Amino acid sequence: MNQKKFLTAEWRKLIMANYKVNPEILKPYLPAKTELDYFNDACYVSLVGFMFKEVSVKGFKIPWHINFPEVNLRFYVRYFENNKWKRGVVFLSEIVPKPAITLIANLLYREHYSTMPMRYEWRKDDKEINISYQWKKKGNWNKLSVTAESIASPLIAGSEEEFITEHFWGYSNISTAKTAEYHVMHPRWGIYKVNNFTIDCDFQKVYGKDFGFLQLQQPVSVFLAEGSAIEIFSKKVI
Repeated sequence: MNQKKFLTAEWRKLIMANYKVNPEILKPYLPAKTELDYFNDACYVSLVGFMFKEVSVKGFKIPWHINFPEVNLRFYVRYFENNKWKRGVVFLSEIVPKPAITLIANLLYREHYSTMPMRYEWRKDDKEINISYQWKKKGNWNKLSVTAESIASPLIAGSEEEFITEHFWGYSNISTAKTAEYHVMHPRWGIYKVNNFTIDCDFQKVYGKDFGFLQLQQPVSVFLAEGSAIEIFSKKVI
């Protein structure tokens, strides 16, 4: 790994709500030189909520920007280099409560961060876990929450959960010919079975008219990943 480490942190208690969508909806958002990645011939968009913890940028922790929730909307791509495929993620939107995070990510990584009021709740007992993430847009609170079993199971090879969680590259548009690429490293994550979930989101208001249809569509799956420590490396241009 020649690239320098840019950020270290933990991603914890990731709620992942996954939708099958028409690939034509996503093609206008594809970064140059990437193509859509499919699982069992299906194209996915995921609404993901999680906690960013112990954030350190180039070895420094920024006061009041160390622990915070994030909610993002993302889809899955791949890029062919050196005779192999790199499987990655394109973020359509990333919402955080910290304006400095928004500024840094958008400036340096050409991402699509925005700052909104947010709140979260974690509750756990011997039988179940309750996780909730909320974000406020134009006066209305949106919510992504689950009730899950209290013990995580190992990730199963070839599963939908593996496809969703194990994309280790990020891609974003620079121009019609150039794309920013960065590497994310983390171990395999344990998965909690979700028994109940709530998605109360005004998709059109939050994510625009292209994704308003998700308001009326049920996810094909919702699961909770434990998460882990992660490392994000400096970007390069492809």
